[in-house]
Parts: sequence; C-alpha cells; structure tokens
Amino acid sequence: MSGQVPRCMSAEITRAWRDLAEKRRAHLIELYDSGRWKHYYTEEQLVVRMREAINLRDAWDRLAAGPRGPHAFAAE
Repeated sequence: MSGQVPRCMSAEITRAWRDLAEKRRAHLIELYDSGRWKHYYTEEQLVVRMREAINLRDAWDRLAAGPRGPHAFAAE
C-alpha cells in the first residue's frame, strides 16, 4: 500500500488515513479481547492482520507528522 501513496498529500488526508488505520488496529484488539476473532481468523491469520494494522498505522503516523515531525523517516 505504501507504494501507492502519492508523494504530495495534504496533512488532513494523511491524518484521516492514520485515523482509519488506528480504528482497524483497535477493532482487531477488540476482536481479540472478546474472543470473537475465533469466528473469523485462525490465530496465525489474526497475528498477521494485527502486524499489518500496526505497521500501517505507524507508517501513516510518520507521514502525518511530516519531515519535521518526531517520527520522521531516518532517510529524510
């Protein structure tokens, strides 16, 4: 997905995508806490989905912070 992100995106849009990624992560945590994940995923699938959600949320967090933000990419 990160390969599809345009180089120039407004801060508002990147924050919106970050918030959406955070909601997905929170939903997976809620599924785990409630035990409902067993209806939809195997344990291995849930772990993979959770890692994806965390990585996406972190990537959008860095993008939303911008090059001068506290989570800026080391290459910038």
